[in-house]
Amino acid sequence: MRTALCPGSFDPITKGHLDIILRASRLFDRVVVLVSVNPDKRTAFSVEERVELIRAVTGDLANVEVDAYQGLLVDYARQVGATASIRGLRAVSDFEYEFQMALANKKLDPQLETIFLNTNSKYMYLSSSLVKQIAAFGGDIDDFVPQAIIEPIKQRLSKGVSK
Repeated sequence: MRTALCPGSFDPITKGHLDIILRASRLFDRVVVLVSVNPDKRTAFSVEERVELIRAVTGDLANVEVDAYQGLLVDYARQVGATASIRGLRAVSDFEYEFQMALANKKLDPQLETIFLNTNSKYMYLSSSLVKQIAAFGGDIDDFVPQAIIEPIKQRLSKGVSK
């Protein structure tokens, strides 16, 4: 069974993330969406909340699982038998960081491949940070996140700003 990881902070998951996950699910037998835990990073949603938001929008994908992990990606990959890490690229600016991480992971575990998927052009501008900023000011996030999680995001992030 070919297993791939889709790691990220997913704070919150966006339609761009979901597009990458869907595409990965067609390429691999099993995809683990991995909420990476970085204790130095301040997030809007707890790890448990992020896992639940992702499950809410991937529940219909039979070969997709969701988990969280604090530690090296290569260690988690070994634990679950993953042979690939899927990374979405929006722009050239993403590539430099992602390439550095891919090389470090390859050094730590030569068996783990990193596969870069270009983001769908309609999501190239989209990021979790952008969603958080728009939601915080009461803006419409319907085009940015899956329908099933719009309300929880709005409830968490809205600062009560009038439109």
